[in-house]
Amino acid sequence: MLDDDLKTQLAAYLERLVRPVVLVASVDDGDKSRELLALLEDIRALSDKVGVEVRRDDGERKPSFAITSPGHDISLRFAGIPLGHEFTSLVLALLQVGGHPSKAAPELLERVRALQGEYRFETYFSLSCQSCPDVVQALNLAAVLNPNIHHVAIDGALFQAEVEAREVMSVPSVFLNGAPFDQGRMSLEQIVAKLDTGAAARDAAAIDGKDTFDVLVVGGGPAGAAAAIYAARKGIRTGVVAERFGGQVLDTMAIENFISVQETEGPKLAAQMEQHVRQYDVDIMNLQRASALEQDDDGITTVKLESGASLRARSVVLSTGARWRQMGVPGEDQYRNKGVAYCPHCDGPLFKGKRVAVIGGGNSGVEAAIDLAGLVAHVTLIEFDHQLRADEVLQRKLRSLRNVDVITSGQTLEVLGDGNRVTGLVYRDRVAGDSHRIELEGVFVQIGLLPNTEWLKGTVKLSPRGEIEVDHAGRTSLPGVFAAGDATTTPYKQIVIAMGAGATAALSAFDHLIRTSSPAVKVAAEAEVA
Repeated sequence: MLDDDLKTQLAAYLERLVRPVVLVASVDDGDKSRELLALLEDIRALSDKVGVEVRRDDGERKPSFAITSPGHDISLRFAGIPLGHEFTSLVLALLQVGGHPSKAAPELLERVRALQGEYRFETYFSLSCQSCPDVVQALNLAAVLNPNIHHVAIDGALFQAEVEAREVMSVPSVFLNGAPFDQGRMSLEQIVAKLDTGAAARDAAAIDGKDTFDVLVVGGGPAGAAAAIYAARKGIRTGVVAERFGGQVLDTMAIENFISVQETEGPKLAAQMEQHVRQYDVDIMNLQRASALEQDDDGITTVKLESGASLRARSVVLSTGARWRQMGVPGEDQYRNKGVAYCPHCDGPLFKGKRVAVIGGGNSGVEAAIDLAGLVAHVTLIEFDHQLRADEVLQRKLRSLRNVDVITSGQTLEVLGDGNRVTGLVYRDRVAGDSHRIELEGVFVQIGLLPNTEWLKGTVKLSPRGEIEVDHAGRTSLPGVFAAGDATTTPYKQIVIAMGAGATAALSAFDHLIRTSSPAVKVAAEAEVA
């Protein structure tokens, strides 16, 4: 089942097991059950601490398997065969059930252990979803830490009847005690915050009481991570406040143009960025969204948060990134995650055999249409312009596909539905002027990004596109406030460019602090010279 390279890597990981692990398989006579048993036998052969038990009449989903350890009350199960993006989730579950400690923050682990009540989680994932492992791994770890937490990770493509019955049209989709809990990427910290209703107020109070920072970075994407590292290396008080560390990188599939790293994936790079930042004395405040920016006569900048807390800093680096642009048509909000989707890699497998549309004819839209054509019955690509804007090599591939129709000069007017899910869309032919209706089950929106800068209107100068205007040093129109990354007017929205801009902004902030005579910075600067 596993190739030799994977077996070698997995065997090295399994050496870290400190207690026995038993894989309890629930199977029938189907092909997928045989595949699962082959995988579990491969794992058992790699460590004398791993055992396998097979059950056929236990009432569990088939194929599925629980990961247990004798003498420990752990309820953790995979329904399906966790390969693809979920193979890492399988490896981590084996290690954690086997007693290998998690690298999560100790205070977060204690919050999970302290949760009271009974929590039965079910997570629907797809093997091609890069967002799903974060949720699966978070809930698996919670199940290891707290015997009151139970988790089953379910491959939606393998259990289509459940997906249809529960109207799951986006992954990851999480159910708690049989009812919908949440959808989309979530960290363990976010899940605990939803379960522990007093956590947000406690966090806001703690944040509100923090001393003034020398450099406060707003945003935790590539630009923010680079800015934090460069600032912290100067020996000055540095903080990062972010809605989610990693930003848009978390939603990026393959990364093949990050210099010196031939190939990686967004979630992996995001985790490495956070680990790098945490090597320094940086105060990371996650799950916090900025709502306002103010500056007093002494040059102290205050960043107000939606939680009600405020942070003060002698200099600020804005690196709030961007988000998926929406169509802004009737029905889009109503049917989001009910047929309207923004990630073809994540949600595509849920539309197997169905009809879908892709909105957008740039590289992202054409790549989405190509990928979906291999999964769904039919794809209609709708582009507003009179021609596609994607690279010619992608357009040639698209034209070779028999189950794809391309509509140019098409303006999407409305997403249609029956109250529960998408049933079609209406578009206008911008040349002829007439409207058309298409019957379909899914709409994938791929029309670019919008900068996360609405909260800055009236404080720093923004371009007509809403981007923060910056000069060559990352300076904004407000003294002591700098900016970097996809939220700025810097051209070419690329990870490597954002990181460089983040470093530039942090160095400019340090230079600003030296010139405005911050005592802590003077000491740091003198130490550097010495």
